[in-house]
Amino acid sequence: MSKRGPIIIAEDDIDEREILLQAFNSMGVRNQIKFFDHGQLVLDYLNNTTEKPFIIICDINLPVMNGIELREAIDQSEYLRRKSIPFIFLTTYSSPESVNKAYEMTVQGFFIKENTIQAIVQSLRCILEYWTKCRHPNNP
Repeated sequence: MSKRGPIIIAEDDIDEREILLQAFNSMGVRNQIKFFDHGQLVLDYLNNTTEKPFIIICDINLPVMNGIELREAIDQSEYLRRKSIPFIFLTTYSSPESVNKAYEMTVQGFFIKENTIQAIVQSLRCILEYWTKCRHPNNP
């Protein structure tokens, strides 16, 4: 993880992407924002990039490879686990089972997509401030 590295977002909905981009821009976030349509594209990127992503923000409901499957694939790869990239779910879908499953896989957060841009900004600001201040194995 690099605090200046790209923010990886797995989100297939164009409107949701635009809202997230608007939120990051309103916060003055300088990190590059990289969007991916599904988990397999994120996995391919993580396995092949020399960049050090700051954080992964992932929807659960994605085509091809959903968010849960992506997290499982990362956990199964020693190479990707060692990168220690914070992994956050940001999704409209929530059930006690999905939240429990997420935390069993050691995700670092599970957030519900808010209904207003102000609420989205507040959630994202909280997430990014925490990880900016947090000590981390790959960025002490």
